Amino acid sequence: MPKMKSRSAAKKRFRAIGNGTFKHKKAYKSHILTKKNHKRRRRLGKISRTDAVQSKKMRIMIQG
Repeated sequence: MPKMKSRSAAKKRFRAIGNGTFKHKKAYKSHILTKKNHKRRRRLGKISRTDAVQSKKMRIMIQG
């Protein structure tokens, strides 16, 4: 039986942190920023973390 492959997209977008969750950047920050207000752009620039349910799925996708 062949080896399980990990999801390349998940490897590029998520990084594991110490408490078992993953950190990632938020979407919608790359272009068309003129119609988004300053508060929204500032929030989108911050790094976010996954919750417990999503962390379990991420671990399976990254480890293969």
